[in-house]
Amino acid sequence: MNFASLYDPVSATIVVGGTLLATVLRCGLGDCGRAMAGVAKLGSPRFDADAARSELAVKVQQIQREGVLRVNPTQFGDRPFDEATDRMIGSRSVAALLETHEAHKTRRMHDDNRAVRTLAQASELAPVFGLAATLISLSQLPADGINRHAYMGAISMAVTATLYGILLANLFFAPLARAVERAAAKEESERQKIVTWLASQVTAAMPARRPTLVQAPGATQEALSA
Repeated sequence: MNFASLYDPVSATIVVGGTLLATVLRCGLGDCGRAMAGVAKLGSPRFDADAARSELAVKVQQIQREGVLRVNPTQFGDRPFDEATDRMIGSRSVAALLETHEAHKTRRMHDDNRAVRTLAQASELAPVFGLAATLISLSQLPADGINRHAYMGAISMAVTATLYGILLANLFFAPLARAVERAAAKEESERQKIVTWLASQVTAAMPARRPTLVQAPGATQEALSA
């Protein structure tokens, strides 16, 4: 098989360039930036669960030994966990830890969904521009009769353009979308395990909160304190 015959720079420019331009116009620069950031993270672990657990284990031992009132917030490089543990220690509440974690999780999922949606949009557009390049190539057929060389060249470009669109969609953009989606799901699963473990370890060390008395209408201070 002669793979050199599959190289057509004109078709590649139309399919790749058209797909990228249409994706930017449809999704916007912000979503395209999220998509590129999501793809860039695929080359390295998005979250090191073992390192996070090791760092938090030191803090957990200190809380269990001395109590949360004597522990100072510390930073170990992961912003969501830094903020969540800071709020937990500052407010002396596991609920604050869980609330901050959920807020960061919502933002991460929103960004990841934007990235996946953009890549999926590109995978849908690629075959469209493959078809567009095919139609452009067929439009180059001579109008004053069939010239064998011109005919074969136009047909070759048409087939190659269609192939480019299919390959770009199914071997590039669609797999990238799924890869980003899987990586995001794995990160969230690992983060949730760490948060659940941390909450279970420090709950007993949190100070008990006094119940709030609600004064009934007409009740006096003396009656409440009696």
